[in-house]
Amino acid sequence: MADEEKKSLLYKLKPFTDRLPAITKPEGHVHFRTKMLWVILILFLYFVMTNVYIYGLDLSTKIDLFQQYRAIIAGASGSILQLGIGPIVTGSIVMQLFTGAKIINLNLQDDEDKAVYQSTQKFVVIIMIFVEAIPQVFGYLDPSPAFVTNIGQAANNVSLLGIYPLYGGGRTIAQIIIIAQLFIGSYLIFLMDEIVSKWGIGSGISLFIAAGVSQQIFTGLFNPSPLAATPGSPAPTGPLALAPVGTIPKIIYVLFHVSAGQMSGSGFESLMLGNPNSVVALAGTVAIFLIVAWTESTRIELPLAHETAKGARGRYPIKLIYASNIPVILVAALLANVSMFSYLLWTNPTMQKIPLIGHQVLLGTYSAGSTLPTSGMAWYVSNINGLSDWLLPMINPAYGASSPQLANHVPYQFALWVIAFTLVYVIGSIIFARFWIETTNMGPAAVAEQIEGSGMQIPGFRRDPRVMKRVLERYIPSVTILSGALVGFLAVGADLIGTVGNATGVGLLLATGIMIQFYDAIGQEQMMEMHPVLRQFFGESG
Repeated sequence: MADEEKKSLLYKLKPFTDRLPAITKPEGHVHFRTKMLWVILILFLYFVMTNVYIYGLDLSTKIDLFQQYRAIIAGASGSILQLGIGPIVTGSIVMQLFTGAKIINLNLQDDEDKAVYQSTQKFVVIIMIFVEAIPQVFGYLDPSPAFVTNIGQAANNVSLLGIYPLYGGGRTIAQIIIIAQLFIGSYLIFLMDEIVSKWGIGSGISLFIAAGVSQQIFTGLFNPSPLAATPGSPAPTGPLALAPVGTIPKIIYVLFHVSAGQMSGSGFESLMLGNPNSVVALAGTVAIFLIVAWTESTRIELPLAHETAKGARGRYPIKLIYASNIPVILVAALLANVSMFSYLLWTNPTMQKIPLIGHQVLLGTYSAGSTLPTSGMAWYVSNINGLSDWLLPMINPAYGASSPQLANHVPYQFALWVIAFTLVYVIGSIIFARFWIETTNMGPAAVAEQIEGSGMQIPGFRRDPRVMKRVLERYIPSVTILSGALVGFLAVGADLIGTVGNATGVGLLLATGIMIQFYDAIGQEQMMEMHPVLRQFFGESG
């Protein structure tokens, strides 16, 4: 443990952070059946909460600042999960950056320092809930007029009794009530994530993302409703104007209701390449699923032998996607916050007045009624949604003329958009992958200590953590960089091709990887249930 004089200043927050609501870790082994029950219960509760709408919110005027990233934010617009996992992931980014830059003086190999890190992260999550909730509520999540009137009347009655001095009228109080609901929903998501991590299987955040993306893909495949006109966009026209939105019913509709003559021209192009849910997007979704399934099974396996139990052998797997999909979640969450604040700086009357960055064209511009950027830095890092967003307008600018996001751009700008979008995801994923393995005890030093503590060693090498560390340093750092770059490229590739249900490349990548990892985790849990001696190697007791 660190010496007393070298302890982090975060220890001063410990009396407060230790009192924050949290989920206690189970004492001893939790049976597999109990873990599965917790996973199912939390998943059911998550879907219930996505359908609990914010009381007093005017749904007709709400604007979803996370529209581009809704698949991986794992929430529902207008519900108490409006913020989704955004504050949790953003809090994790802040803590990782501060730890990696040595601004936070904590040794995550030390149990006490690690406990302070985790408790401080809860505090940072609470701060991020308010950072994301307050600008949205006071800018774009308006309380309904009836709710404001009722709150105002109630506040006036209390004020007349001398109990409450009325400030800001019923609207301010209504906004505070909405913020309170967002706080409750976001903190519940945080606690639900802890329940899954400690009492269930895998990660709660991963579970929520996979559930939301799977729902989007299912809807994109089978939705029988025709495409409705969106505000600010022209009404659908052409032979597919009345076609179902889902890819499969759309194909059936074309086969039975539309002639080849009617489909000539832009009809086939719209079916194959256009949004939403084109045939190419379906092919891309299947291709990415297969590629991720293959990469998840690709690994380097280091042979291990037990020091005393002769004949007892094992392997330590170093997966190709060693840092899992977490780095790409962090990049997407970071871009979601960039999108939100660039929109607020361009449109919010108060934030427009901030010197240098308020209403700054270089940061990002937006058309009225849309949260999609039309130019500036925000445009170059915004999500690409299929070939119709970049390839077709690059070939012929007329393809994007009806979309405010795509209009008034020349071909080289679309090329720069693709390049910038790719570089941000690839480089960002590499950086976060390096931070992630260090903060989760997956680095060479931590893994060497885990192997040595389990009584195992690498055959042919002296049983010494320093020796094991040198062996692992041949593989883990390189695989970490390759892992980050690969998940970044896969996410971008899926976005460039397009995905069913507009699940985004990140969403599809995450959902596929999460489901495969969850399947592997179930197998591991069942193995430990049958062979309790294996629990010691994986750090469980009881």
